[in-house]
Amino acid sequence: MTEPSSKNSVSASRRDFLKASTAAAAVASLSAVPTVHAAGSDTIKVGLIGCGGRGTGAAEQSARSASNVKIYAMADMFPDHLDNAKNNLKKLGDKLDVTSDRSFTGFDAYKKLLATDVDLVILATPPGFRPTHIAAAIEAGKNVFTEKPVAVDGPGIRQCLESAKLAKEKNLAVVAGTQRRHQARYLEAMKRLHDGAIGDIQFARVFWNQGGLWMKPRESSWSDMEWQLRNWLYFTWLSGDHICEQHVHNLDVANWAVGNHPVRAVAMGGRQVRTSTAYGHIFDHFAVDYEYPKGVHVMSMCRQIDGCENNVSETVVGTKGEWSSITSAIKGESPWRFRGNETNPYDQEHIDLVASIRDGKPLNELQTVAESTLTAIMGRMSAYTGKAVTWEDALNSKYTWAPSKLELGASLPLPPVAVPGQSEMG
Repeated sequence: MTEPSSKNSVSASRRDFLKASTAAAAVASLSAVPTVHAAGSDTIKVGLIGCGGRGTGAAEQSARSASNVKIYAMADMFPDHLDNAKNNLKKLGDKLDVTSDRSFTGFDAYKKLLATDVDLVILATPPGFRPTHIAAAIEAGKNVFTEKPVAVDGPGIRQCLESAKLAKEKNLAVVAGTQRRHQARYLEAMKRLHDGAIGDIQFARVFWNQGGLWMKPRESSWSDMEWQLRNWLYFTWLSGDHICEQHVHNLDVANWAVGNHPVRAVAMGGRQVRTSTAYGHIFDHFAVDYEYPKGVHVMSMCRQIDGCENNVSETVVGTKGEWSSITSAIKGESPWRFRGNETNPYDQEHIDLVASIRDGKPLNELQTVAESTLTAIMGRMSAYTGKAVTWEDALNSKYTWAPSKLELGASLPLPPVAVPGQSEMG
């Protein structure tokens, strides 16, 4: 694949584009769902690739997004994951239509599922696999719901940007699990911000500070590969570290509000509490100063440490006021507060996706979520290395975290914990 140049960067007209796309998303969120989809069938058959908790939840949300949407095929690395997901989805009744010959496991399970006649696939495997799965789904002519982030390194982002172009050429939908883009209070706020309600944006603050997450103790029968796959959050090749896997939501809001992506990142982070090898090698906290065009700065913090103050929010400050996601309000010369009703955004993103397919006007959010993912990657690269990282550094990096061979029984040594000032890994 030819490496892209800076042409993949957002152009000067990005703000106008985002105004239009925000308005379009708002219309999609309010539109009625037609009775048939563009392919002419009355049923949309959904394939689930990645049967963990998030994948199972997304399948349930997809199934109830509209009439005549069925979960038709399922795939996962591990049989126990697939069986647990099937049991959890029995609540869907006849909307669950997965037979044994449409149930697949192993590293190549996604290929077998894509060879079926599904119309739409949900991609919810660990993020390290996502660029490959997105590319394969689009090549196979499938519409896609992909969880975030969509990659863990520069090569993966470049692959996603190429897939975004191909999806557009094929008139396929790609909606990402950045659900704030489908949430009424965010859509209305962003329209006002882009219309100048707080004036020229000066800076923003974005946070995802919370306690620790799940960890599965290693079992003696597990190979290195199986242990890492079952604890994917704690390995950069699989999750991208928690700045990518989780904080990407807030960084996506920052890019959306500013109407651009950052040009430079300076970060720090480390392992203060999760120091045991049971937690792999990722960091448990990051702090990043992102510099955007026109001198706009975004302060970013994320943390997964128990016993600390939690804060998951975004604040954007302009020359005429400020907006906060905590209050869903604008303070300043044009005060406003969201007082409307909204559907659960985890449901709404699937409603919008199915509606766009059935309307023959497929949404394509892949470039946007790829840019937000690369924003997170920039921060991680800077924190791991102790160096400033530019957009071009991250986008054009040839460093890949993926192991050279994918075999369940493979020996896969634990990567070293990054040491700023010494580590060259990104």
